[in-house]
Amino acid sequence: MRNRYLDLLRAIATVRVVIYHLTGWSALTIVFPAMSVMFALAGSLMAASLDRFGVGAVERRLRRLLPSLWVLTLVVAVPAMLIAGTPFDVHLLLWGFPLADPQATGWWMQSLSHAWYLRDFLWFVLLSPLLLPIFRRLPLVALLIPYVVLLTCEVSGARLPAVAHDLALYGGAWLLGFAHHDGWLRRIRPARLLGIAAALAGAGVAWTVTHPSARGYDLNDIPLGNALWSAAFVLVALSRSPMVRDHRVLTVLNSRALSIYLWHIPILVAVTQFGERHGLPITGPTGLGWRLAAVLVLLGAVLVVVGWVEDVAAGRRPVLLPGHRAQARSAPLVPAPAPPLPPAPPRPAPAVTSPAALPGADGQVAAARA
Repeated sequence: MRNRYLDLLRAIATVRVVIYHLTGWSALTIVFPAMSVMFALAGSLMAASLDRFGVGAVERRLRRLLPSLWVLTLVVAVPAMLIAGTPFDVHLLLWGFPLADPQATGWWMQSLSHAWYLRDFLWFVLLSPLLLPIFRRLPLVALLIPYVVLLTCEVSGARLPAVAHDLALYGGAWLLGFAHHDGWLRRIRPARLLGIAAALAGAGVAWTVTHPSARGYDLNDIPLGNALWSAAFVLVALSRSPMVRDHRVLTVLNSRALSIYLWHIPILVAVTQFGERHGLPITGPTGLGWRLAAVLVLLGAVLVVVGWVEDVAAGRRPVLLPGHRAQARSAPLVPAPAPPLPPAPPRPAPAVTSPAALPGADGQVAAARA
């Protein structure tokens, strides 16, 4: 049975990412640290898959991720770049399996700028068969390592490669997903868990306030503050398991979460550039309003066209709109009752040797089963 609370968290994270990229509101990174929540949820699901399928879970997760990515990159973006004059380079093929930052040129440099999430996701999936046993043997040590590495880099000024930096930044969230799956968070007394979360949040706030970025307190620009605050948020969020009623909106957002993430940036870039060329307002209530409406309409159209790829990748029947329950167009056929069986002829009375004859049985009537 699906955990609709986790579906709710994923749906909120997906919507929050779209709104943040549309508005640029830094406060959203604090109110709901969406990327860490998404990595934590993915870590919990990955641990469950590893327990069920072993190392084969890696192939299953990749099979669900890559087809939707290929539609955007190998079918649309790479041919568009080549048509626009980009010379062919073998690095373009990394869009098929982006373990490193693939090459992008022209308009696609901005429109594919969010591909870092997929790169990091691939690395976490590939490393999980090694990380999960380590976590289960030394959970506290494993959890502390990403934060210690991140703190060391921030204090010393050392610069890690992009992949290693992001593994440290979001590794704690991924491992907290392991802890959620294994039930560690439920075994911590609520008062103690809230105390740990408060300490992490306090440290994150202190670091963020004393290390603001050019955009103020946007956690995307403050790695250590982001990691600490997000850890506190994930601890509290995943320690809860309230009942959440099923809703079609949850079904749609979860069934199309990857497609929404992949396509919302190219659509937003195109809409914003269209507005700039035609002198339309970009900021303020009017600018945000028309751009939001345009993004939602275009994103909905794209999901209808290519969203079914997620269904195929997940082994579901492809549908244009998830969650639709087809109603029967006619009344169900009811089989006609079987005709009654004729009564059996009476059996003769058994012969008796005693002078007093006993009455014989009249016979039995066969019963028919519908």
